[in-house]
Amino acid sequence: MMYVRFLLSLRNFEDLLFERRIGVCHETVRLCWNRFGPLFAADIKRQRISRMRGFRDCCWHVDEVFVKINGETHYLWRAVDHEGGILESYVTKKRDKKAALKFLRKGLRRHVPAEKIVPDGLKSYPAAMR
Repeated sequence: MMYVRFLLSLRNFEDLLFERRIGVCHETVRLCWNRFGPLFAADIKRQRISRMRGFRDCCWHVDEVFVKINGETHYLWRAVDHEGGILESYVTKKRDKKAALKFLRKGLRRHVPAEKIVPDGLKSYPAAMR
């Protein structure tokens, strides 16, 4: 867990454990992280979502960003909560009302409904919110 919390490299973590008289190879740390890291991440996300349910004044900021995937332009839709954490992301080829509606529905299904949704000015958001 210290490897993730303090952003140490594998070799720095190995040295830190060696100072505490624990002989572990950096490769062992990597294998453990690959095995247990997704479990830690899922647990942290689950706890964060359950804490968010307690907020009454939850505010989402939504925007979209142009990204190139294999040379093609796509749109990455993102919803960010009031703490700055990314709640939801969605990639589409089009930037229209249908894509915005699908993105918002996906986010509202998985997370606490927001009291206020702040868009970045794209006209597809008000149309989808109606």
